[in-house]
Amino acid sequence: MSKPDVFYSFHFDNDVMRVQMIRNMGVVTGDEPVEPNVWETLKKTDSGVEAWIEKNMKNKDVVIVLIGAATAGRKWVKYEMKRAWELGKPIFGIHIHNLKSMNDGASTKGSNPFDAFNFSHNGVVIKPLVYDPKSSDAYNDIKDNIESWIAAAKRQRI
Repeated sequence: MSKPDVFYSFHFDNDVMRVQMIRNMGVVTGDEPVEPNVWETLKKTDSGVEAWIEKNMKNKDVVIVLIGAATAGRKWVKYEMKRAWELGKPIFGIHIHNLKSMNDGASTKGSNPFDAFNFSHNGVVIKPLVYDPKSSDAYNDIKDNIESWIAAAKRQRI
């Protein structure tokens, strides 16, 4: 079975080191980070960011919102969640506050960003799944379970 191709949605400034840990697990593919100098150019206009999101989300199998301390309030995370739903992408969240960044250690648990949305499919309200890996070994909990979490998100979108 091939590895799922993922689009990650997250708060870059706060969580990039934790996100990189997940990228390096090797369990899923895709979602290469944008180069900082490219991002600086893109973020000058909303249309530049929207075009980048559209291009990079288009052929992904699933969207994973990596939830850190301040993720729920981020403009572009909200946009990515809304756009993923519009495109029919399976979507779910993982709290990443217990991944210990070399720079910051563990963080505080953030709010569920899905609480701000009403997702529905065929008239049925759907609440995307959110996982909170165990604090004692968040890294291995994510690594061991991310594929089954992706499968559950796909079932939820049917």
